[in-house]
Order: sequence, then structure tokens, then C-alpha cells
Amino acid sequence: MNQLNQQPVVSASYGSAGYKWPTRLFFVVLLAVVIFFPFFEKSPSHQNFVILVLMAAQLGVAWNIIGGYAGQISLGQVAFYGLGAYTSTLLFTKFGINPWFAIPIGGLLAACISLAVGWSCFRLKGHYFAMATIAVAEIIQIVFTNWDFAGGAVGLNLPMEGGWKFLIFADKEPYYYLALGLLLLTLGVNYAIEKSYFGYYLRAIKDEPDAAQSLGVNLSLYKQIAFAISSFFTALGGSLYAHKELYIDPGSVLHTGLSIKMALVSILGGVGTLSGPVIGAAVLTFIEEGTRMLFGGSGKGTDLVIYAALIVVIAVYYPAGVVGWIRGYLSRRTAIRQMRLEGRSA
Repeated sequence: MNQLNQQPVVSASYGSAGYKWPTRLFFVVLLAVVIFFPFFEKSPSHQNFVILVLMAAQLGVAWNIIGGYAGQISLGQVAFYGLGAYTSTLLFTKFGINPWFAIPIGGLLAACISLAVGWSCFRLKGHYFAMATIAVAEIIQIVFTNWDFAGGAVGLNLPMEGGWKFLIFADKEPYYYLALGLLLLTLGVNYAIEKSYFGYYLRAIKDEPDAAQSLGVNLSLYKQIAFAISSFFTALGGSLYAHKELYIDPGSVLHTGLSIKMALVSILGGVGTLSGPVIGAAVLTFIEEGTRMLFGGSGKGTDLVIYAALIVVIAVYYPAGVVGWIRGYLSRRTAIRQMRLEGRSA
């Protein structure tokens, strides 16, 4: 487990170089700016853009649990995104259950289904596992497309009953804070996993599964737990989307491209890191919205072409993502500074 053992050394040099506290201060200031952003920026379009960034970041952080820490590349997470959206919407519109209860129920249902999916799919490895998760997502999409009770291909509308009681608002600001709160909650869970024995087990499973198993780590159990947690928070993100847009259909919440975006957000920023998915979400959302404004309907699919190009560039030149590149740059600066100090003292 060479990579796993080397990580604390890099972190130690990174912190001892004096970058640790400035970095923390930067994130504190950034959080303060994000929290008070709606007080200074009243434009609905600008607020909506940041909401999209926050929602994409939350999905990337959720995917990071199974894809970044456990190293299981799931390309079918959109299945749980759609399950969360449909479950909360159906419970609200068909059975009158308040969204404050319906949304967690959707997350728990997604987590339970992920256990059944993982029980069979975790028998596969590498790209076979990724293809199996895509197949699961496609099956669920077909089910909802042909299920009349769930609106079929037409989809479902949420009633315009406003206020915090039903989590439906006329303004963007409440959705902004809902998205921010969900992102902070998901980041908090990621941080707890990263600092726990569970997180160490997941990284061991990712780096050296055979060695981890020989030391008594139950690979299937820990991957199942990571998959369930990731699916739960992905479903919460789907429910938030449904309440924000007030309309869902299979094409909007069960499209395979969403799974690719969830993975790419984390991969671009840096898998297995806390800040990586947030950085990746900002970059990809800017590309997505930028191409939409520049090309309009005639440029449909341009963002997908850019996504594909980014995947190639990351895989070839920056496999550690933006965060990895920054850490490498700071480590090189640290080494150069240390060499200069040693040269002066000599």
C-alpha cells in the first residue's frame, strides 16, 4: 500500500510549509462569502448559477464516497438520483406526505436498493462493475418511463404550494440555502469518513484490495456501506432538484449523462479529496452554462464534447485532478524553499 502510506508524508510537508493555516483561512473566508452571497447579489440568474454549482458539487461529493474513497467507479448513480426525485414527489403528490418526511424516505429507499444492486454488482471488478451500474440505471429509467402511476414519459408536476412547509418557493434565495445546507451536510459526512477507520479501510480497498483482505478487511461489507451512503445523499440531491424545478420526467432525472457528470465533477477536481468535487463543479457548471448562453439550442451537446475532452486531458496529464496539481505545485515550492534555506545555512 505504497500510495496509502505516502499520503501522510505529503500532507505533513504541505502543512509544515506554512500553507495549512492560510488554506484553512481561505476556506473560512470563502464559506463566509458563499453564505452572504444572496445578500449582495440579487440577480435571480446569478443566484441560480451558484445554486447549480452547489447542487453539482453536492452530487460530486456524494459520488466521491464510492468512487473516490472506495475506488468503485459507479456510472449508474443517476438511478438513485431519480429514485430520490420520484419517491419524494410521489409521496407528496399522491399520498400527501410532507416533503420534510418524503425526502429522507426517498434517500433511505435509494440506500436500500443500492444494497441489492451492490450485492450483485460488487462481484464484478473494474470496467465490468461500471457497465453493470449503467445497466441498472437504464433498467430503472425504462421502468419509470413505462409506469403510468409515476407519470410515464410525460413526468410529474409538483403543486405550487409555497413556503418552508412544502419546500417550494417563488424566489431563488431559499433554494440557495437549501443547496448550500445539503452540500455542507454531505461534506461533513465525507470529512467524518475521511478521518475515521472506515475511511482508511476504504482507501486500503481502493489501493490494495488483496492486501486489505489478507489483513481481515471485509471488502464487500465496506463497499456496500460506502455505496449506500453515497446513494442516500445522491437521492437527496435528486429530491432537491424536483422541488426546485417543480417538474420531473425520466429524461431530466434518469439520464445517463448525469452519472457521467457526477463522476467527472469529482475526477476533474480530485477524487478522494474534500474540495475537489466543489472545484470540479464550478468548472463544469461554468462550461455547461457558458456553452448554453453562447450557442443556445444550436450548440446542444457542445458541453458533452468539452466533457469528453476534459476526461482525456485529465487522464493523460492530470490524473490527480486540480487539487492534486495544486498540492504538487505547493510541494515543489516547499522543496525549492527548503533547498535554498539549506544552501544559505551551508
